Amino acid sequence: MVFQTPDWVKHAVFYQIFPDRFARTQRSVTDPAMAVALEAWESPPTLFGYKGGDLWGIAEQLDYLVDLGITAIYLTPIFQSTSNHRYHTHDYYQVDPLLGGNQAFVDFLAAAHRKNLRVVLDGVFNHCGRGFFFFNDILENGPHSPWLDWFKVKNWPLSAYDGNLPANYQGWVNNRALPEFNHDNPAVREYIMQIGEHWIRQGIDGWRLDVPYEVETAGFWQEFRDRIKALNPEAYIVGEIWTEASPWLDGTQFDGVMNYPFTGATIAFAAGDRVRMDLVEIPHYFPYPALDAPGYAQKIQRLLGLYPWEAQLAQLNLLSSHDVARLYSVVGDDEASVVLATLLLFTFPGAPSIYYGDEVGLPGELDPDCRRTFPPESQWNQRIVQLYRQLINLRHRYPALRTGTYGVVYAEGETYVFTRSLDSDRLAVALNTGTAPIGLTTDTLLSPGATPDPVFAYGGASWDPHKLHLPPRSGLMATL
Repeated sequence: MVFQTPDWVKHAVFYQIFPDRFARTQRSVTDPAMAVALEAWESPPTLFGYKGGDLWGIAEQLDYLVDLGITAIYLTPIFQSTSNHRYHTHDYYQVDPLLGGNQAFVDFLAAAHRKNLRVVLDGVFNHCGRGFFFFNDILENGPHSPWLDWFKVKNWPLSAYDGNLPANYQGWVNNRALPEFNHDNPAVREYIMQIGEHWIRQGIDGWRLDVPYEVETAGFWQEFRDRIKALNPEAYIVGEIWTEASPWLDGTQFDGVMNYPFTGATIAFAAGDRVRMDLVEIPHYFPYPALDAPGYAQKIQRLLGLYPWEAQLAQLNLLSSHDVARLYSVVGDDEASVVLATLLLFTFPGAPSIYYGDEVGLPGELDPDCRRTFPPESQWNQRIVQLYRQLINLRHRYPALRTGTYGVVYAEGETYVFTRSLDSDRLAVALNTGTAPIGLTTDTLLSPGATPDPVFAYGGASWDPHKLHLPPRSGLMATL
């Protein structure tokens, strides 16, 4: 079997959007379902409140994303739900009315594709919401419901809301708001397969799969891959796996995963002991303890050795997401840590993913604070914006940064140097995360005759033909 992942992913720069928080449409809205009371856009986010971002609003901001250099969008769930994050699905065939419904999605998808932007949706197929019709029928009709075997009912009566009584059915992480599907039921399995196929037929470019490790039914994700790829061989299938993911990257299931092991190691190296422990001890992605260059090199080389190269190039690499505190806050608002981590992100194999707002320096602590609304331009950190623009441009300019080999050439103390190489296209990336200046002769790092030409520098870093100069907390990228 040949393991093939979508070629477009290997060259993509993703932008993750939490739809309720990115942009409200500027059009006149006449749909009564959208003419509702909303939280003030600029007020702090709450667990249960709605800000009213919608799909037309995202469509109206596509020029901004294209100008930034984005080529693909990952939307957290958009289907009908009773939560602002929409992981409590009620109807997998209906886009949430607050997002503009199915028509808004049709308009958004067409607008995105006109601008050559790919669109990946979030598939929440392990569990649904209490309002999902088949589960709601059980709540209404008890043991007489024809859909009992769709869920994991243990006893009667079910208690879907009263926490003083046993739920008597299985909810994800014992959350009675999220009844788990019985994936061993062939009807459930077929229902989910058809949902996946339906939205591929509507034109989406892939699925991000929520907690897929919870689905333990033999062959489930293998069948999902086969059926999705039969409709669109270039569809991207990426799983939310927080740990090493070899069992899912054998070529029969996912193309890639959300690469949290990269996230944790990269922040631990770039920020060191600046990481705010109160923000990272609950989500299990481990941007601690602080790493020196040899420690980082060891973790990265192990990570690069875990999966086939075809899967490495299809990883979804990230520094923030809707499930963790934002990078800017995690590193204690230290700009150098943000810059160095972002430099590592855009020079690593796999597709870099930007969590909306990170590119403008948006802070955010743990949920719900990490789900703030996108700020007006007057509140952007322009230095961070320009950093992102420059690094995205460089990634698009040099093929080696996308599909070239990765080789560590120096890792001592707090200094880390590596190369990305593809045919005659070759670049070196160097960072000093420490507080003392570093100077290294070029011959120490590169083969004789190499002539580094810097294309990116931060913190006063420079590289003349004979010596690499890295002041404290600096980084550089050079062609060779």
